Amino acid sequence: MKILIRNGRVIDPASNRDEICDLALAAGRVLAIGRAAPGFTPNKVVEAGGCVVAPGLVDLAVRLREPGHEHAGMLESEMAAAVAGGVTSLVCPPDTDPVLDEPGLVEMLKFRAEKLHQARVFPLGALTRNLQGQILTEMVELSEAGCVGFSQAEVPLGDTQVMLRALQYASTYGYTVWLRPQDLHLGRGVAASGALATRLGLSGVPVAAETIALHTLFELVRATGARVHLCRLSSAAGVDLVRQARAEGLPLTCDVSINSLHLTDNDIGYFDSRMRLNPPLRQQRDRDALRAGLADGTIDALVSDHTPIEEDAKALPFAEAEPGATGLELLLGLAIKWGQESGVGLTRSLAVLTSEPAKVLGAALGTLQASAGQLVEGGIADVCIFDPQGAWTITPAALRSQGKHTPFSGYELPARVRCTIAAGQIAYEDWQRA
Repeated sequence: MKILIRNGRVIDPASNRDEICDLALAAGRVLAIGRAAPGFTPNKVVEAGGCVVAPGLVDLAVRLREPGHEHAGMLESEMAAAVAGGVTSLVCPPDTDPVLDEPGLVEMLKFRAEKLHQARVFPLGALTRNLQGQILTEMVELSEAGCVGFSQAEVPLGDTQVMLRALQYASTYGYTVWLRPQDLHLGRGVAASGALATRLGLSGVPVAAETIALHTLFELVRATGARVHLCRLSSAAGVDLVRQARAEGLPLTCDVSINSLHLTDNDIGYFDSRMRLNPPLRQQRDRDALRAGLADGTIDALVSDHTPIEEDAKALPFAEAEPGATGLELLLGLAIKWGQESGVGLTRSLAVLTSEPAKVLGAALGTLQASAGQLVEGGIADVCIFDPQGAWTITPAALRSQGKHTPFSGYELPARVRCTIAAGQIAYEDWQRA
């Protein structure tokens, strides 16, 4: 399909492009930017006046809930939510049922996703069999099946010897290990340690649960040289440690969730189970440090941490409710809201959703998707067109995700996605002006 996107404000953080111009797409690729393509006759013209034309978003933390948790979310519903949020590439963790620890399971998931012709799915393989933390998986076979890295998802790896062997294995083949830094024993609470958790009688997770895990991990990275991506930092102390480690030259990248970037433990209120999240919401000083770390580049990417939860699993007392929230359709708006409040500008707000997470994936994207997260002539035609003035209010029932639980219900967000193009095909359109 040949598409001409006309008169939009094209912003590409990877190339520092910010100009009003046209974009020509053909055969799933970007044919021309800002110039007339010889002999180009479009099948469809998209009038993007007043809108921003950006690379398709890259989300590094999305649970699709399939296979095994279809009651909470179907692949079809969550992929529809992705493109409605402007997301054209997403990474899913291995904590499905069964766990993604066999090549056949990975291939099946990728095949199912490709049949939908929406966002591209990049699975993480399990680091250990069934995520039990004992026997390493066959990383080479999983990589050949399409895994872009290896993870324990939300299951802490308590055996340091197993962790050392895993990092040695990964380092040998140049794989990236994705880990959420959390001590196995200290991280068993349901809220961040502090005055509020004490007052509510909730079991606490101290900051030390994150910092102890980080110290251990940094020592193992020094010993092995393995690349590690730290998932969803949550504390000011954690940000400081990562800043020091990166200054030392350790091969680290990291991300933060939209939840930790905007909310604090005070938002739990009177046991609001929508705020039952992993990692738990911490104090304002932690949120401020996370915002500063994302602004200065210590933290590479902003993620939705999308986790659809069924109604029955949230309609429980706070400590018993399943942790997680839907976020795919909120990612862009919450990123731009952060950018406006922090004064970092639109380009940086988009960079943490496009070029920076694409750099985290790096060579794992493969040759065909190497241009994900950027707009470059000859690159893959993944485009997100949004109205920066299109303010909208989050109404859970209107979300396309099967999971309707979000801590941001009722929030007004800037930036409404008008059109998402994935690999040169229009995957989502909504040009109605509110």
